[in-house]
Amino acid sequence: PGESGEEAVFARRIDPAREPGLSPEQRRLMAQVEYAQRQRALQRRLRSRNVLLALGIGAVTFGIYGYTFYSVSQERFLDELEQEAEAARARA
Repeated sequence: PGESGEEAVFARRIDPAREPGLSPEQRRLMAQVEYAQRQRALQRRLRSRNVLLALGIGAVTFGIYGYTFYSVSQERFLDELEQEAEAARARA
């Protein structure tokens, strides 16, 4: 804004349907540009959602994988079977 309080020309938003002096081709081009900008904004939003979803799925997958390894390492049933087999061999 200038000192007189008027808006700067570059910040003024125009309505293409009401703006005098625009040809139909210029109006069509403005509509295309606005549509492309909306599509880019939508793609950015979807991309960030997809990244968050992928990170969430990856975290759950690695959590299950890690828990499985942890729980399998805690199992001692094979050690017990080997001790029983050694005891049976010692008796025989």
